[in-house]
Amino acid sequence: MEITTPISVEQIQQLRVYDKILINGTIFAGRDAVLPKLVRLIEDNKLDTTGIDLQGAVIFHTAVSPAGIGPTSSNKVEIESSIPLLSKAGVKIHLGKGSLDQKTVEALRQAGSIFAVTPPVTALFSAKLKSQRVAAFPQEGMEAFYALEVEDFPAIVAIAHGVSIYNK
Repeated sequence: MEITTPISVEQIQQLRVYDKILINGTIFAGRDAVLPKLVRLIEDNKLDTTGIDLQGAVIFHTAVSPAGIGPTSSNKVEIESSIPLLSKAGVKIHLGKGSLDQKTVEALRQAGSIFAVTPPVTALFSAKLKSQRVAAFPQEGMEAFYALEVEDFPAIVAIAHGVSIYNK
């Protein structure tokens, strides 16, 4: 299924675990250095000062380097603990790798958001990247929060509506 950002609630409701998706539009890239900072901005009601709109957004758990982009483990404390609040703030798809705690699965369900895994193929991702810019926290270098323009960026839905491929 092709999805263009920002993503609607209706699109998310149609997705099921194991669905293959191709994402087009802007996705944000961030990981352990910046996601907790975004959470603090949300908690302090200051996200609007950054110009970042998370409604219908996608966040890819990655850093952006000259070598390319590839997923980092989403179950790192700094990343996984940011997922519930970022979902409540409007993020509809979290992209990364690895299993998530059942509490996070439930938080995703409650927020109407999903988690999708990506094939760990940096060359493929780099080919889907059309442009990139630092959206926030430039002092973090390659771990800054980036806005990436992508075309046909592949992922597989791993958690949706309280169901996880990691729970048998």
